[in-house]
Formats: sequence, structure tokens, C-alpha cells
Amino acid sequence: MDFIYDYKLIWIPLLVMSVAQLMKFGRYVLRHGFNFEYMLTPGHFPSAHSAFVTSLLICIGYYEKTSSPDFALAFAFALLTIYDALRIRVNIGIQGRVLNRLLSQLDDLEEVDKKTFPHLKERVGHYKNEVLGGIAVSFVISYLLIYLVELFK
Repeated sequence: MDFIYDYKLIWIPLLVMSVAQLMKFGRYVLRHGFNFEYMLTPGHFPSAHSAFVTSLLICIGYYEKTSSPDFALAFAFALLTIYDALRIRVNIGIQGRVLNRLLSQLDDLEEVDKKTFPHLKERVGHYKNEVLGGIAVSFVISYLLIYLVELFK
């Protein structure tokens, strides 16, 4: 039991991230059928990245207090991660979609070997609702796990 309590600041966020990723996988299975490859795919609802960094922020705020340097570092890490998911990786996906569309329109050019161009992933980032979903999942599960850890301490 000491192990669980001593390492709560890492296993709670990891468990929260895993739950968010399993929720995402479950949604995929319901919509498209089982494809194990999708288990670790980025993007979509809820954001496991946002769930992880929010859970880390919650745990550090709860156990180390919000005035600690650790909380400030976790806050900056969360902001950067969420910004990356919302802005940078979304734009990478948009570029992938545009490049895939351009490549599909090159059918008229015989000298272009389309096999040398990989099909780019078009969903690597998150929309706002997906990030908010990850944050919401994180709040609920993080506080539930903190409650259970404190209950059985």
C-alpha cells in the first residue's frame, strides 16, 4: 500500500490518461468496428494528452499545494501540451489533408509515382470539444482516485 501512496503523483495521471484513451478506443469500436491499431492513435475525443496533464496538475495542486514551484511547472507543462494539441498538431492534420488531396489530383501526370508519397494522417490534433472532454474526464477520475487513495491511506 505504501507503493500506491508514494507514487500517486505519477500513477493517477497515467491511469487517467489510460481511461481517456480507452474511452476514445471504445467510441472508435462502436463507430467503425474493432481495429487494435487505433488503440494508441492520437486525436479524437477525449484528449488523453489533456487528461494526463490536467490530472498531473490536479494531483500536484492537491498534494503539493497550488503555491508550490511544482504546481507552477505542471501548469506551464499543461498549457504547452494543450496549446500543442489545439493549434500545432491540428494544423499538421490540415496540411496532411491538403497534401493528400493534391496527390489524389495528380492522376493526369504519368511521370509522378504516387507510391513514393505516403498517405499522411489527417487527424493528429484535437478540436476544442475533444480537449475539454479530456479535461472533464481528468477532473472526475483524478478526484475520484485522490479520494480513494486518501480513504485507504
